[in-house]
Amino acid sequence: MSSGGFARQVIAWQRSHGRHALPWQRTRDPYRVWLSEIMLQQTQVATVLGYYERFLQRFPDVQTLAAAPQDDVLALWSGLGYYSRARNLHRCAQVVVAEHGGSFPADSSMLTQLPGIGRSTAAAIAAFCFGERVAILDGNVKRVLTRVLGFDGDLTESAQERALWSRATDLLPEQGIEAYTQGLMDLGATLCLARTPQCPVCPVRERCVAANEGRPERYPVKTRRLRRGTREHVWLWLRWGERIWLVQRPDRGVWAGLWSLPEFDSTEALGAASASWPGQGEALPSFTHVLTHLDWTLHPRRWTLPAGTPATRVEGIVSPWPSGRWFTPDEALGAGLPAPLRRLLANAR
Repeated sequence: MSSGGFARQVIAWQRSHGRHALPWQRTRDPYRVWLSEIMLQQTQVATVLGYYERFLQRFPDVQTLAAAPQDDVLALWSGLGYYSRARNLHRCAQVVVAEHGGSFPADSSMLTQLPGIGRSTAAAIAAFCFGERVAILDGNVKRVLTRVLGFDGDLTESAQERALWSRATDLLPEQGIEAYTQGLMDLGATLCLARTPQCPVCPVRERCVAANEGRPERYPVKTRRLRRGTREHVWLWLRWGERIWLVQRPDRGVWAGLWSLPEFDSTEALGAASASWPGQGEALPSFTHVLTHLDWTLHPRRWTLPAGTPATRVEGIVSPWPSGRWFTPDEALGAGLPAPLRRLLANAR
């Protein structure tokens, strides 16, 4: 396949039919492009748009983000998922300010040295902001290129991943890297879809191996599938007056660093812990929260302590959770909460 011909078709299509109105496309500011690239990982554009605007209103530049408390960053990220992205975003901003004078490096290889920036994200920033001739390979672009090339190597194998990177680099145009990079992204997001590819209107259909085979859905090839797990816990929604007891989750694992409700392995375990507590409990509707690798069933139980309960008694009740503290409802909704807890608290207001 002629690499120049492919690139020219992608560039021409992007300029006439691609996406041009997204807010991060109207800038060459590395901070804004970087923010959009991190938010768009594993997340659809329609979801990101509102978060992107709100984030920039609160953190308009890398210096403001670096100086902010992590809780403020997580609070604005709440509901976007994959919270390690937010923690890495915060750490990356601090490194850019402390070690690079508040300016992002203009080279993709240096960008990969920053927290949370992988090879493809670094390449996107370098291409869009600095015009570097470098390949990207995010999920959408992998799908486009494996189909066009008929690349049937198993991408769960590092050698095959490296081979695709090499092929992607070979296809780079000498000029127009920004439009080419955006064009690949746009093709993957709008036409070369995972389950319903729009082959008849694709600008590179004639040179696409997968389309000519009539089997685009078989690409990309990944033989090792993620095994989904299950988990089940009881959530304790403990109230004292107008306040709610929340605990900060560990730095690793699901919802790392977020504020959440204390967990029990079973209703029996909660019953044993609360046997001598004043007040009363009530069962709320259970639900299953679906994560990428896990189906987590949660059973909320709300326990209301009498407003006149002595503070020393309350301190004894919450002593098993030293990472916790009391929040008013408004404070809780302004903190970094897991999305299902935010919905639970908001619906109860």
